[in-house]
Amino acid sequence: MAAPKIPALQWLCTGREIFPGMLEAIKAARKSIQLEIYIYSDGQLGRQFLEALMAAAQRGVRVRVMVDAAGSWFLPNDFFNSLVAAGAGVRRFNPLHLWRFGVRNHRKLLICDESTIFIGGFNIADEYDGDGVTHGWCDLGVQIKNPTLAGELAASFEELFTLSDFHRKPLLRLRAFKRRRKFQKRTSGKLLLSRPGRGASPFQIALYHDLDKARDVRIVSAYFLPTRRLRRKLMRVVRRGGRVQLILAGKSDVLVSQLAARSLYHRLLKAGVEIYEYQPQILHAKLILADDVAYAGSSNLDIRSLSLNYELMLRFEDKTVATEAREIFERALKHSWKIEFKQWQKTQTFWQRWKNHWAHFLLARIDPFVALRQFKTMKNGLPD
Repeated sequence: MAAPKIPALQWLCTGREIFPGMLEAIKAARKSIQLEIYIYSDGQLGRQFLEALMAAAQRGVRVRVMVDAAGSWFLPNDFFNSLVAAGAGVRRFNPLHLWRFGVRNHRKLLICDESTIFIGGFNIADEYDGDGVTHGWCDLGVQIKNPTLAGELAASFEELFTLSDFHRKPLLRLRAFKRRRKFQKRTSGKLLLSRPGRGASPFQIALYHDLDKARDVRIVSAYFLPTRRLRRKLMRVVRRGGRVQLILAGKSDVLVSQLAARSLYHRLLKAGVEIYEYQPQILHAKLILADDVAYAGSSNLDIRSLSLNYELMLRFEDKTVATEAREIFERALKHSWKIEFKQWQKTQTFWQRWKNHWAHFLLARIDPFVALRQFKTMKNGLPD
């Protein structure tokens, strides 16, 4: 009997699926490992990954690790010393500085041997390890076996890794920018990279295009503060007879983000958009479905992810992938509470509306203003 065919794409729906798969891939790697994470914590899970990475480096695998300096704020400075001593390369993206604090690398990525890829919303911290219902945050990842896509992502990783510490001389930066432009021309349509800056990113452009013709839209977003243009497109889906369902955070690790999202509920509900809040655990998953197109990756539908962070999304125009994604959405929906328009109106006191308003102002106005000004002054040292 022939061995069962291993799918090229596999959804990983909880930390209990994501992290064992990543650790197995690291243990199986023979040539190269590239790990890019926003939050890396010194806990049981972080130690497991450190041991697996050290073992890989000691057997001759080329290991590179990049964590975001702000996201991994509490990670001890000497945490990776043993890994570096074993021959690995480790960097913290955008070392902490008051005048460039707002520009962050929010991507989550593992590539092994430039063939096996893990992407999603996960960080390497103990709170992500669970089933998302009884224990651990609710998150989502994807494992992909695709050498072509892995090669593109590996090149993207190396560019950010090379420029991450801002110690490069202007001439070296110029050479890196020229290489980067060549890389951008050869990336596939599946890969949607975002960077800080004004204007729509490749992810936004693709999503706008898909929403313009969609009739069935389902979104899971941990932090939800979309642009006005994106909100209009969601409401237009309903106006032309389609359906939009949002699963947002009932419990959040960032209260100000939850308040800002709730400032948008009134108008969206009035337009016929269905809003649900996930109840059992903190929601951290990112999933978008527009008919038979599915998106997965690191980006939330908030202004920080859409305009201020480095983010990574993949777009899949595949009925099988979309069907599996709908099943994931339906399972999350069973654990979510529907927000009804009339009941929502009754709960919104003046004090609650005031808090929502100021949270929206902070995240939609102040944060972008500060971050984009910082990016403008430092972009000669950052990837485009």
